[in-house]
Amino acid sequence: MRNVAFLRKAPTHVSIHDVSPAAAVELEEALAACDDVGAKPALLVVPNFHGKWPLDRYPAFASRLRELQEKGHEIHLHGFYHQAPDEIRGARAYFAQRVASAGEAEFAALERDEAERRLDEGLAMFGALGLRPSGFVAPAWQMPRWLLASLAARGLRYAEDHLRVYNPVTREARASLVLNFASRTRSRVWSSAAFVRVALPMRGVLPTRVAIHPGDVRHAMLSREMRRVLRAARGTFTAVSNDLLA
Repeated sequence: MRNVAFLRKAPTHVSIHDVSPAAAVELEEALAACDDVGAKPALLVVPNFHGKWPLDRYPAFASRLRELQEKGHEIHLHGFYHQAPDEIRGARAYFAQRVASAGEAEFAALERDEAERRLDEGLAMFGALGLRPSGFVAPAWQMPRWLLASLAARGLRYAEDHLRVYNPVTREARASLVLNFASRTRSRVWSSAAFVRVALPMRGVLPTRVAIHPGDVRHAMLSREMRRVLRAARGTFTAVSNDLLA
């Protein structure tokens, strides 16, 4: 009866963000934490993190990603550089780069032609490395709405922002809860941890995303809080991002 009752609850999906050779150790620690509770997270892979970690120059890391892919972990394209140009113009751009991120809201800062060029370059690199992305998640979840049509044209069937998950091909969208931590400053550490504790009871009412970042693993308190969230969601996990739209 417990399993039958559980089917009525909305699913929980876990993703590991900022996956690159720069955070190889953190990736393995996050994977271990997920494995402890039976979660199979999606991997949000950055082709060339901050322009310093091109994935195609780290064959051992790329091989590890292929291994995880074959074990059933989804691969999502996560920007290209995960870094925005230095120049900021306008209030919206300031929010995206200074409030919502530490200058990492890459696709909020790009004109459409450049955004599509980076999409194509990232997909080409993934293809050459044997990676098969099923979706795209914009860095810092800052996604211009026109990007959905660009993703659909490339056959990418999953995307998300702070409030919703999308299937760009079918044009479906659904509100969802995202639980994530911020480690940039002491105040963000504590405020994000407090928010997650307050929001956690909503898990099961709304489709829920648990987003793990490298900083969550590096910071001792956030690591404990992240594992607490994973334990609370034990038994509700789905390994398929699009199940959040079902």
